[in-house]
Amino acid sequence: METTEDFELQAPANDIRVCDKCKHMRMKTMLPKLRKIAPEAEVKVACKSYCGPCAKYAFIFINGRYVTAPTEDEAIEKASKYVK
Repeated sequence: METTEDFELQAPANDIRVCDKCKHMRMKTMLPKLRKIAPEAEVKVACKSYCGPCAKYAFIFINGRYVTAPTEDEAIEKASKYVK
């Protein structure tokens, strides 16, 4: 029987999600910036059913929080505070 001592403990990865339908972000520029602040994270790209705020602001769902801002750069700056 294996115990937890047999495995190397790893910090949980960051959960980052963005919407490819958001009119305030471009995935081509957004994804490299997100990978820069959290290189180990897998960024999930799909509709988040957050269409009200998504129509008005750039947003990032990161580790259980929705972060919104007028531009993608401002949203990334705010999101960087929640990177583990």
